[in-house]
Amino acid sequence: MMAEPKVSLEDIVAAEQAIRGQVRETPVWPLRVRSPGPDVDLLLKCEHLQLTGSFKIRGALNFVRQLSDDEAKRGLVAMSAGNHAQGVALAARARGIGATIVVPATAPLAKINATRGLGARVVVHGASLDEARAEAFAIVEREGRIFVPPFDSDAVIAGQGTIGLEIARQSPDVEEVLVPAGGGGLLAGVALALKHLRPGIKVIGVQSAAMDGIARSRAAKEPVSVAATRTIADGVAVSGPSERTFAIIERYVDDIVTVPDEAIAQAILVLIERAKCVVEGAGALGVAAVMSGRYHPSRKALAVVSGGNIDINLIGSMVRRGLVEAGRYQHLAVEVSDTPGELALVSSVVAEVGGNILEVDHNREAPGMPVGVAVLELLLEVNGAEQFNDILEALRGRGLRGVPGSPARLATESARRRHEFR
Repeated sequence: MMAEPKVSLEDIVAAEQAIRGQVRETPVWPLRVRSPGPDVDLLLKCEHLQLTGSFKIRGALNFVRQLSDDEAKRGLVAMSAGNHAQGVALAARARGIGATIVVPATAPLAKINATRGLGARVVVHGASLDEARAEAFAIVEREGRIFVPPFDSDAVIAGQGTIGLEIARQSPDVEEVLVPAGGGGLLAGVALALKHLRPGIKVIGVQSAAMDGIARSRAAKEPVSVAATRTIADGVAVSGPSERTFAIIERYVDDIVTVPDEAIAQAILVLIERAKCVVEGAGALGVAAVMSGRYHPSRKALAVVSGGNIDINLIGSMVRRGLVEAGRYQHLAVEVSDTPGELALVSSVVAEVGGNILEVDHNREAPGMPVGVAVLELLLEVNGAEQFNDILEALRGRGLRGVPGSPARLATESARRRHEFR
């Protein structure tokens, strides 16, 4: 039988009072989101604008403030992919105590550097959070430090639950709330707060499909773990919930949905381009669920944007990936005569339809192509699949043959056509 949750609404209210002035009451912004069904008017709870760029500071501050003076003198240790690390580092600095943070080798460099910048000692260990956790526990044994759990703590859950109190005040008419989930601390805290304040509200947890421990736990009706797998939502790359978080989720969360990395990349792009929000993968989960059709709100909905600590070196590749998945970047191979003026002709056709050539390669040695024929390999920027098809039709109208994809595909198509006309 699942244990009764020990965290109460009173604990969350007390946490809000205790950390007030040390955290920001983050704003709620509107965003119209396209989805497979009707467009959705979604609200965004902008925790990516929180101190340290993530909600994690709330739980860390609430945990640290409950320590006795003797406990605080021992110093802190935590393991994290980055956001919890920064929260613990800042909370430790605010109380004047030392902190050691263990991060896996896969943690984004931006988060590692930010943690060091807050005064913490950073230890890079292992390839996953589970391996980092083992090293953190070893440091506890060697150095006698206090371990700060990323989610498996009543104080941490209560701290994260303060977001639910803010949502209830800022958006009293919201009826559905989407919350990113990894280990479940944020989801548990927000769901508990909202369900006590507004029992009719619907709370949906959103996970990366690559690391869906909570979804699997619900199916199994007990906490289960999944193997570590790479995902662009590194902030929720957790094997599964704890018994503590799972008990609260089972009681207060209405549903769990999962989204693939491709949908997360598209959501990051939309948030940057249309909402002017620079958001990490985990922070984009709620928007990704709506955009991909994995969840379609039937009533007024809000998505918690949990963090914005995306590695600056990854933003370009994330945006590019999102543009590819959205059909706005298209690869095109065009068969042309190897004579002057062919590139100019292709460029003019693309321009007439409104496309933009980002990259071009003139390939005279494409395997399988006849002598005297060259292949133009183009990367196009278009509005979407419809405009790309218009470009293909326009090329055909000028006697040129182009196919989506690589020269190899074009060569195969050319060979097939030559065979048909023999």
